[in-house]
Amino acid sequence: MLIWAGTTGSAEVLFLSLLLAMLAYMPSWSLTSAIAMKHLPSEVYPHVRVFGSIGWVASGIFSVVFIRYLNIDFDGTHLPFYCGAAVSMLAMVVNFTLPDTPPLGKGKKATLIDAFGLGSIQLMKDRNFAVFIIMSFLSMIPFAMYYSYFSEFLLNINIQYITITINWGVLAEMGFLLLVPVAIKKFGLRKTMIFGLIALTIRYGAFYVGGIIEQPWMYYIGILVHGLIFGFFYVGGQIYIDKKAPENLKSQAQGFIFLVTFGAGLLVGNFLSARLIEMYKTTEGYNWDPIWAITSLTSVLLLALFILFFREEKKEPTTKVVVEEIELAEANQAIT
Repeated sequence: MLIWAGTTGSAEVLFLSLLLAMLAYMPSWSLTSAIAMKHLPSEVYPHVRVFGSIGWVASGIFSVVFIRYLNIDFDGTHLPFYCGAAVSMLAMVVNFTLPDTPPLGKGKKATLIDAFGLGSIQLMKDRNFAVFIIMSFLSMIPFAMYYSYFSEFLLNINIQYITITINWGVLAEMGFLLLVPVAIKKFGLRKTMIFGLIALTIRYGAFYVGGIIEQPWMYYIGILVHGLIFGFFYVGGQIYIDKKAPENLKSQAQGFIFLVTFGAGLLVGNFLSARLIEMYKTTEGYNWDPIWAITSLTSVLLLALFILFFREEKKEPTTKVVVEEIELAEANQAIT
């Protein structure tokens, strides 16, 4: 599909090929997460996920090599599709080395509900879990503006090295991901995810203020906090899902959160972001200041709602305490 995207000159075919490519690729995010958390404690997962950030940085190196050393335009051309196709073929081979991880439902009748992770909907009976899922979906609306359209913004302000500029944020992400376990241990999951949403408001606030006072260096603040947003809120959310879901729903729950966020959430976010950008289109390009202002206010509102409605999880009693309580109850019954 990526090779097809690189060879076509039709916008319709390009859309179709990328849609099919993403339908095949995006489920791999939840699959690899589920496999990693099956073999390692969920708190250690960020140490595995950081290699994804290293991969993003490697893509930036591709663009530098092509532009600086081969004198070939890279960003905005068909070449990234070919590079992506080649790396995908390599990844396919590497997948055969993954540890054997048979699903818990192996041998049982599978349904479409299981395939889409919708069995996890039953967990929505828990108020906190329902709030988390809704907030995760809504968070993708402002997140999509950066994820899908920030390169358009950089193009509008005549930045040549678009990929490498965005990758500064991914470079910082490598460090922030390694801090996720530390933050969870020190502050707990709720506060860790709140820090991620605070970083989201800082990002768009920096974009807005930087445009208003004409200080482009402030855009880099918004870029550098990307890892704080992604690591603390979204990866933190994956860890929350793993801890919240029962053993037989853990893998389904990982698929469900990706369906909600990078599936439905990103789709809705892209649609709304595109409409917002179109509203402020001018004869000279786009007026980005009101776009960033609206996105900033959306992020502030989301942060406030999350703090208000997402409660601290009640700590489960330890096994030792449970055993002691059972033994005490049995002793009292014997005495009676």
